[in-house]
Amino acid sequence: MTDVVIAGAGPTGLMLAAELRLAGAEVTLVDRLAERSGESRAGGLHPRTLEVLDQRGVVDRFLAAGRPVQAGHFSALRLDFSELDTRYGFTLLLMQAEIERLLEEWVAELGVHVRWSTAVTGFRQSGEGIDVETSGGTIHARYLVGCDGGHSAVRKLAGIGFPGTDATMTAVLADVELDDPPAEWIFGERREHGDFAVIGFGPDWYRVVVDQYDFVADRNAPISFEEVRAALLRVAGTDYGMRDPRWVSRFNDAARQAERYRDGRVFLAGDAAHIHFPAGGQGLNTGVQDAVNLGWKLGAVLAGTAPESLLDTYQTERYPVAERVLRNTMAQTALSRPGPHTDALRAEFAELIRQEPVNRALAGLISALDIRYPATDPHPLAGRRMPDLDLDDSTRVFSLLHQAKPIEVKFAEGELEAVGVRPDGYVGWVSPRVAGPHQGG
Repeated sequence: MTDVVIAGAGPTGLMLAAELRLAGAEVTLVDRLAERSGESRAGGLHPRTLEVLDQRGVVDRFLAAGRPVQAGHFSALRLDFSELDTRYGFTLLLMQAEIERLLEEWVAELGVHVRWSTAVTGFRQSGEGIDVETSGGTIHARYLVGCDGGHSAVRKLAGIGFPGTDATMTAVLADVELDDPPAEWIFGERREHGDFAVIGFGPDWYRVVVDQYDFVADRNAPISFEEVRAALLRVAGTDYGMRDPRWVSRFNDAARQAERYRDGRVFLAGDAAHIHFPAGGQGLNTGVQDAVNLGWKLGAVLAGTAPESLLDTYQTERYPVAERVLRNTMAQTALSRPGPHTDALRAEFAELIRQEPVNRALAGLISALDIRYPATDPHPLAGRRMPDLDLDDSTRVFSLLHQAKPIEVKFAEGELEAVGVRPDGYVGWVSPRVAGPHQGG
């Protein structure tokens, strides 16, 4: 018997496993793959995700492995992250394979090890729990969470619909070495047939991405290195001497969201709940934040410190977040299409982004720092992320969240008396008065 079975050992599943273990829950983490592939669809961590990792005391592991870039982008138009109200005003360039390695190390320290070659094949729910059928046998649990990607077996077994929009374009990707690399990174260079990017992720290799807007390929069809080379030659007019591919892949701009995130004792998170074009690099980050939202709630219910109804707020809070991500990625794709009309629109949009309020709004959107969850407390801070304030005892607010427990921050002067902070770092309630920061946890 275990408390929670997590299907899928990607970033979302690993983060959820960590959250549940911090809450004292027993976790069984399974994955249908035989081992990690080493492939990396995503390549960076955004400010809010870095804050989440800081709240758990592990952010330094990721900072040491990645490279900070003080910018994000909206449809390849640069956003300045440096003025965001956070200690992490940058994108941390770090390949998904490395993110998974670091998360898996942390999860192992917490006592969870991945059961590879273990696919979820069915389940039976009852009032007492859920029997999860896997290729390795039946696991008796209280809850099941599908973190098993866009083709989620858990979502399909639960009969949860996945409506949305079909693909309208094709993108190809390759991690390669280049004999004749560009002098500077190329990001979102637009040409007649599409756009392309060439970004260095290591001393000897580059990531090449080519977006092609004039046809839609079968996403499940095999892809070859030569297909990527041909796409780059067609769009860019050169292949930069690309050779020795580490990985090639194909993806598209289909956008879909699960009709619901919960079916009794079954939940969905990450790509199992929402897929979209990777514009702005929001997918992995959104999934990790799904996990943190669901994790503390499941942990509290399992511990008996919160009612079962708390679990319904997972969809209430996270569904609109992903809905907004789908909407903005669709807008970014539209803003990238070739043609003179889009050229004119991009020129106007580029001028708008240079204005500080517009940059701030879009940077808050892409970084996920502007999220505000529904709150019964009418105070404007309620539902928003708690800033990482320096406290009087030489600690920080985030350091008080390492064990994923709720905290209270008290103020001696100013307009607030105290702020209640949830385990995921969002403000649950505010006690106003005529006073403000002497902060103490």
